[in-house]
Amino acid sequence: MTPARTSQNWLPGIFNDFFGNEWITKTNSSAPAINILEDDKEYKIEVAAPGLTKDDFNVHINDDDHLVICVESRKENDEKDKKGKFLRREFSYSQFQQTLILPDNVDKEAIDAKQENGVLTVNIPKKSLPKNKEPQKIEVH
Repeated sequence: MTPARTSQNWLPGIFNDFFGNEWITKTNSSAPAINILEDDKEYKIEVAAPGLTKDDFNVHINDDDHLVICVESRKENDEKDKKGKFLRREFSYSQFQQTLILPDNVDKEAIDAKQENGVLTVNIPKKSLPKNKEPQKIEVH
């Protein structure tokens, strides 16, 4: 699973050579931390998302069959005195997008995502491959 290159400079190369990568460097401290786990049945992506709700996420497969995780959060806190004048007004806006190139062995129709306890988890099941499949012999003429 490798991210697609985008014009944004959020995390260039963070998942380069995903398989066998022993380290991950982060170039932007405002980007959320991401874990990618693999076992025999699935890949699991975990995105640190403290304070966010499921409505702040957009997870989809784009036209190139890449998994896209978008986070957009807008928060506005207002405190007013009794006459309605602002004593303090704070805005918060954050946006993040990560595009991952999916391996061929995943079941794209069965991908699911959930947000719980400050973590977005995307489960990507692997396709069942036939066991003990005989190699196809190609006749040479």
